[in-house]
Amino acid sequence: MREHVESSVELRGALLRLRRATGLPVVFGGLTHETRGLRIGELNGAVTPALRGLAISAGSGLGGKCLALGRPCAVTDYPSARHITHEYDGPVSAEGLRSVIAVPVVVRRKVRGVLYGALRDALPVGERVFDAAVAAARDLEQALAVRDEVREVLAPPPPGPSWEEVRQAYGELRELAPKVTDPELRERLLAVCGRLETASGAPSDLPGPALTPRETDVLAAVASGATNATAAARLGLRPETVKGYLRSAMRKLGAHTRLEAVVAARRAGVLP
Repeated sequence: MREHVESSVELRGALLRLRRATGLPVVFGGLTHETRGLRIGELNGAVTPALRGLAISAGSGLGGKCLALGRPCAVTDYPSARHITHEYDGPVSAEGLRSVIAVPVVVRRKVRGVLYGALRDALPVGERVFDAAVAAARDLEQALAVRDEVREVLAPPPPGPSWEEVRQAYGELRELAPKVTDPELRERLLAVCGRLETASGAPSDLPGPALTPRETDVLAAVASGATNATAAARLGLRPETVKGYLRSAMRKLGAHTRLEAVVAARRAGVLP
């Protein structure tokens, strides 16, 4: 459930950036879940609820064609378009959409979602709009890929079925400690965090970087799969501030990506 909520936050952010970059009156999208289809879960600029929750099957309509082919698709006049099927003409017409573009979100060669942008006039979508839609999809792809990699590529934990629970508890303690007003209790919480950081027993092949407490907090949130927006909400920070702490931590760790930073921090004993 947490992963679904965090993915929805990222989808919402990608659509908002797309609308701001292009001025399109309507943008919407959805992510796939366990099936070959997807469900429209986020809308921005819609004036009716007609599209919300709409289930899109692979091969059906413009989005289904995009989903099946794994490449961007567009129509200048949806109701009269000849190269798509028309199962969804009712909801599309109810929202008054004519010119529509659909761009796939592809992670590890698998389509994980579709972003749509639409006009209420039958006008061709320009190259600038197309490029902005592709860029928004790429941003969302990166966010989903980071979450996948953090879960799958981290160094194997020591034997024991509850190690991931230890890591989750560590992240929650890091989020809680700054909110504790009692100095003595806060120090005790941080001391427990320090014990958990070295609990894996893995040998450190890197000198311990001098990360600040907030840099460690952000890394702990990232290690749990949180996006910048989710980490900001958990830690009571602005997304831009989270990005700053993450960039600083990556620089100190000699990392070029979020995943590299998490792995380097664990090797150095900064994270459990």
